[in-house]
Amino acid sequence: MARIRLGKRYYNVPGSKPVRIAIGVFLVLFGMVGFLPVVGFWMIPMGLLILSIDSYRIRRIRRRLEVWRGRRAAAKAAAKDATRQKADRDPKETG
Repeated sequence: MARIRLGKRYYNVPGSKPVRIAIGVFLVLFGMVGFLPVVGFWMIPMGLLILSIDSYRIRRIRRRLEVWRGRRAAAKAAAKDATRQKADRDPKETG
């Protein structure tokens, strides 16, 4: 059984490469008709995520998105810390 990480969680996917590819393609194709009942547009990213295990092109895009997301989160955390430090150093004086 293969595992894929999405954020901080891990999900199990089938261990067989042909089965993973079939499931990924199925999800992407049926996600394109997401306006129909039962299927949805959520299927496209899920299918691409499963396909990224076996496709280096899709895996490369996924890794770029993960790095971008991590850098963005780090920048937001740094900005929040800077704002907090500024508030601690320069409290408003009342009186």
